[in-house]
Amino acid sequence: MGDAGEGLIDADGRIQERMEELERERQQNRGARPVRDPEKVQALESLRLARTELDRQLAATTNERRRAQIAQAIKEIDRRMEETRALLAS
Repeated sequence: MGDAGEGLIDADGRIQERMEELERERQQNRGARPVRDPEKVQALESLRLARTELDRQLAATTNERRRAQIAQAIKEIDRRMEETRALLAS
């Protein structure tokens, strides 16, 4: 199988792992307090997924300029995640 096929299998595996992780979180949170703002929760999840993808890209990239760009993007996503968590906590 070529590199593209292996990439699809890897992506499928990551998606399946994430779905299982979300299901475990749902099971754990059944007795938790209700979510205040589903839009902010969805935004936080989108940021988590984006960070995961950037981490993958950073590990695969060898060009130093691109690595610096990705690192900067990760810092921005981390900042936005903290901001969103703070809004959810209040």
